[in-house]
Amino acid sequence: MDPQALPGREFIMNEEPITWHSIFNEVLPLAVCNDNCHPGYRRKMKEGKTFCCYDCTPCPDGEVSDHNDMDDCFTCPKDQYPNRNQNQCLPKMINFLSFSECLGNILAFLALFFSLITALMLGIFFRNQNTPIVKANNRNLTYSLLVSLLLCFLCSLLFIGRPQAVSCYLRQACFGIIFSVAVSCILAKTIMVKLAFMAITPGTRIRKWVGRRMANSIVLCGSFIQAGICATWLCTAPPFPDFDLHSLAEEIIVECNEGSVTMFYCVLGYLGFLAFVSFTVAFLIRKLPDGFNEAKFITFSMLVFCSVWLSFIPSYLSTKGKYMVAVEIFSILSSSAGLLGFIFFPKCYIIIMKPGLNCKEQLIRRH
Repeated sequence: MDPQALPGREFIMNEEPITWHSIFNEVLPLAVCNDNCHPGYRRKMKEGKTFCCYDCTPCPDGEVSDHNDMDDCFTCPKDQYPNRNQNQCLPKMINFLSFSECLGNILAFLALFFSLITALMLGIFFRNQNTPIVKANNRNLTYSLLVSLLLCFLCSLLFIGRPQAVSCYLRQACFGIIFSVAVSCILAKTIMVKLAFMAITPGTRIRKWVGRRMANSIVLCGSFIQAGICATWLCTAPPFPDFDLHSLAEEIIVECNEGSVTMFYCVLGYLGFLAFVSFTVAFLIRKLPDGFNEAKFITFSMLVFCSVWLSFIPSYLSTKGKYMVAVEIFSILSSSAGLLGFIFFPKCYIIIMKPGLNCKEQLIRRH
C-alpha cells in the first residue's frame, strides 16, 4: 500500500506468488451469494441482503435478456420476436397468402376451375340461344349474369399474392362492382318474370314495361350506385399496402389496409341490400308456372348467397393475416358457385341431357 501514490495505484496486489487451496481449483472465488443469472433471466435484489445477493427471475413475456447478470430485460424491435428461451431476438416471418403455398394453390385452382365451368356454360347458352329455354328468361340478362360470374371468379385471384399498390386499389372495388352487376342481373330477371306474367292479363298497361330497356335500366341503376360508392371510397381513403407488426407475435402481416373501414362495409351493405331485395322478389313469385319461371332456382341461389355473406362477417373479423384473405376468397367463390349452380345447372342439364324438353310445346304444356 502506498498512500502517496497516484489515484488508483494506492493498493497493488501481486497475484503470481499467491497459492490457492486445492478446493478453489486455482480459480478466484466470487464475492457473491449466488451464481450468475443466465440470459433469459434478470437479477432481483433480496430484501434485507447485501447488494451482491440477488435472485434470478425469468424475463416477462415478450422481453429478453442476452447477457449474464442483467438488471432488466428489454423488448425486441418491432420486426423481431423473443425466442422460446427469451435470450435472443429472432426476425419475424412475412405473412401473406401466396400462390406458392398449398392454401393459395387450392383457392387459385378453384377460381380457375369455376371460371372454366362458367365459360363452358356461356358457350352452351350462346350455341343454343334460339331454343325456348334460353329465350324464355331473357337471353341478354343470362349472358350478362354469366359474364359477371366469370369475372367474379377471376377477381378472387387479385386477393392472392403479396399485396401491391395496384392490387390493393383494385380488388375490393372490382369485387363490389362485379358482384353488384351479378345481383342486379338476378333482380332484373325476377322483376321481368313478374312483369311478364302480369302483362298476360287482358287490358293491362304493364306490357309496355316488359322489354330490354326495363331490364337494362335495373342492371345499370343497381351497378352505378355501387360504382359511385367505390369511386367515393377510392377518391377519399383508398386501400393501400400496409404492415401489421402486432397482431401475430412471430409474423409480420403484409396486408391491404382498407383505408376506410366504413366504406368497406358500405360496399358490403349495399351488396347485401341488393341480395335481400332479389331474394324477396324471387320468393314472392316462386309459385308462378314452372314453364317460364326460374324464380324457384333464384330463390335457392340467393338463399345460399345471403347465408355465405352473413357468415362471412364474423369469420372475417375473427381471423388474422392470410386466413382473413382466404375467408374472403372462399366467400367469393362459394357464393358465385351457388348462383352458377342453382340458376344455370338445371338449364344446362335440360339442354344437354334432355333436349326433348327444350321445345315450345313442352314449355306451354308445363305452363
